[in-house]
Amino acid sequence: MTRQIHDQFAKEYLEELLTPLGTIRKSKKVKSEVQEIDVWFEPFSSPPPTELPLGLLRKMAATSCLFEPFGNPPTEVEIRGCLSKLYTVHGEILRKAKRLNKTLTEAELPVLWILTPTFSARMIEDFGTHSDESNWLTGVYFLAKSLKAGIIVIHQLPVNEDTLWLRVLGKRGTQKRAVEELVELPERNPFRENLLEILANWRKNLELRDNLSTEEQEDIMNLSPAYLQQREEWKQEGIQQGSLEERYSLITSLLEGRFGPLDSELSSLVEKIAQLPISERTALLLSLANLSREELLERL
Repeated sequence: MTRQIHDQFAKEYLEELLTPLGTIRKSKKVKSEVQEIDVWFEPFSSPPPTELPLGLLRKMAATSCLFEPFGNPPTEVEIRGCLSKLYTVHGEILRKAKRLNKTLTEAELPVLWILTPTFSARMIEDFGTHSDESNWLTGVYFLAKSLKAGIIVIHQLPVNEDTLWLRVLGKRGTQKRAVEELVELPERNPFRENLLEILANWRKNLELRDNLSTEEQEDIMNLSPAYLQQREEWKQEGIQQGSLEERYSLITSLLEGRFGPLDSELSSLVEKIAQLPISERTALLLSLANLSREELLERL
């Protein structure tokens, strides 16, 4: 996926998994310059009453942390940019604590987790990363302790239930296998239904794009099992057209996939589109990738 589309997908996906564990701050802006944190997570002070099957992701989210997911391996500059955002956040937290006359321990400052499908041996050496397989899984690397940063190399993770949720964010065969595993999860799994819907919706968003790259075509194929399963469940539940609320959610998702975060003007179109006759609404949504903002506003 392109960087923007992958970012939007990864944020929504991680939010769904982490919300039961704590507070999510999606696209949190840092003040020093125009930068956004993909996902800023703060765990609840008391753990959930029931054990959630999140495996490695839950261990990563045991403390306050920032998640920066990449669809393609990050460059040196991008990694340093992530570190810069982390330390800007540290600075904001420490200044706030000082105003409140509160002392923070090192453990209370957020950790950075960079998620990447692959990471070359050269990059591992250049950043001085090390593994800790006595406490963590293969594929988990750490920078020097005081830097408070780790890198998850998704394609190096062992294939088991503990890593499933992270492997869905991988590429090619790794992602394909993980999506197939997600589809096969028992229906009682607390995350299965909502994640299938997220994956199905992002497949739709990709299909609406023109001039798909080879990588995007591969993503569509990888997400197809989730889409087909979700479509079948919609049929079985008799809600293939969806309730009005679900219709709003789908339209909002498609508009965001085309135009990014919706401002008030675009948000006002959601209800208008939802109220269109089914044939007209479908035709409009299918042509969305070819419409500019001005053309869409003019049509409605």
